[in-house]
Amino acid sequence: MPEPFLHTLRHLVTCYQAFEAYSGAHIRELGLTPPQFDVIATLGNTDGLSCRELGERTLITKGTLTGVLDRLEARKLVRRESVAEDRRSVFVRLTRAGEKLFDIVFPAHVAYLRGVFGELAGDELATLDRLLARMARRFAPDADDEPAAVAATPKSRMIAAARRGA
Repeated sequence: MPEPFLHTLRHLVTCYQAFEAYSGAHIRELGLTPPQFDVIATLGNTDGLSCRELGERTLITKGTLTGVLDRLEARKLVRRESVAEDRRSVFVRLTRAGEKLFDIVFPAHVAYLRGVFGELAGDELATLDRLLARMARRFAPDADDEPAAVAATPKSRMIAAARRGA
């Protein structure tokens, strides 16, 4: 007899794939790739982040992040600055054009997603949020041992799970 959770796992994966397709299509209509949108959305309403922080707060790998930043910088949407105290560190911030783009695309995408998430009642959304967070913690329990700022990111949970060999 198959494990009862396999049915739920299939729904979770199918939902994720459908979300990626639905969200990605709208992001491309806004003139960005999903990784570019991830960077713009993460940097929005901040004074900027180090590349390390940006990598931790997004689901973009270090190698991919460099290329995404190259393309955004070529479009004059972000700028990279060296950090005087640590020449190995790079700080990334939105340019004025990047801030203007954020002010347009972020609310537009939130409104687009609201069309789907708005179908859930407040208590249903809260339950879903609680259950997904609980499952995320189960997949990477060691993330709780890391500093709170790092443990709170999806990427840090994936890294912690990989370290455990999960």
